[in-house]
Amino acid sequence: MATFFSTVSLLFAIIISPLVESQNPIDSCWRTNPKWDSNRRALAGCALGFGKYAAGGKDGSIYVVTSSEDDPENPRPGTLRHAVIQSDPLWITFAGDMSIVLKNELIMNSGKTIDGRGAQVEIANGPCITIQHVSHVIIHGISIHHCKPGKSGLVRSSPDHIGRRGGSDGDAISVFNSSNVWIDHCYFSRSEDGLIDVVLGSTAVTISNNYFTQHHKVMLLGHNDNSEVDESMKVTIAFNYFGSGLSERIPRVRRGFAHVANNRYNKWLKYALGGSADPTIFSEGNYFLAPDDPSKKQVTKRLESGSDRKSWKWISSKDVLLNGAYFEPSSNGAVMSLYVKEEDFSVYDGSLVPNLTSSAGPLSCYSGKIC
Repeated sequence: MATFFSTVSLLFAIIISPLVESQNPIDSCWRTNPKWDSNRRALAGCALGFGKYAAGGKDGSIYVVTSSEDDPENPRPGTLRHAVIQSDPLWITFAGDMSIVLKNELIMNSGKTIDGRGAQVEIANGPCITIQHVSHVIIHGISIHHCKPGKSGLVRSSPDHIGRRGGSDGDAISVFNSSNVWIDHCYFSRSEDGLIDVVLGSTAVTISNNYFTQHHKVMLLGHNDNSEVDESMKVTIAFNYFGSGLSERIPRVRRGFAHVANNRYNKWLKYALGGSADPTIFSEGNYFLAPDDPSKKQVTKRLESGSDRKSWKWISSKDVLLNGAYFEPSSNGAVMSLYVKEEDFSVYDGSLVPNLTSSAGPLSCYSGKIC
């Protein structure tokens, strides 16, 4: 009997080993536990980077979404909108596969996790998600695409408050003046404005393990060049796969600090990393595959003229630069020490990125099995 169990243990280790080796630290925190479904809220302890303290609905009840219907003014129980506007923390899951077409932008309240594991969930073909003046939000494992501008009208943001909105821009996710936000293992493409915006005083944000494809202006960090409130912005962008058909802003940074680490870039159409208004960009351990066009090989693009751009802080470390890609730095990198200490996670060499990002996007998770 002892021999039998030893053999089974060895076989299990052989099966699991390649999965563990290819995982990044976020995934290895939870994915190899076959009981993930009975302890969903453990995910909240797995974030890295500046958004590592995002609790989402960790301290709340499980709320199961059973209907894809949407009513912006008076959402019905069992719908996603009814869940996210509640005042108490909630860990939101889905009863089954679901395609949700929102009638107006989805206003998130604080202390919410949208957890799509175990189902195929998409928000598409209508207005999408707004995270505004809130904290502790986690969005995991959903597809967000073909987002359209919202319209002027009444939208409920809590059980006891409804207000008139002027109409959202058509972003997949907009983060306004919010903190402790973690966006993980989602799919993004083909929206009318940006895919993710982090602006107007937002900070402590981690964007990780997502798959981005087929979009023009991908990600904006910082509202505009005159937005001084964004000087305190700190965003970690890690383990994402930036796939085919992406043009620019991967990301574009205004003011503030962005740590772009262990991401895979596949032949951008214009540029990868851009910025203006004295941004700090630390590119570390990324995998940059340049496009074939000889005029598009540069990873970085300065988008402001008439300023002393030599004083900007754009640093590359441990990056892999392929097919003629090159990074134009702007500083010796001494400023990084304070930020890196605050984030407190180790970044791998860029050569390991294909493995680290191999599971980017929503995962196929089944109850009782490793995810």
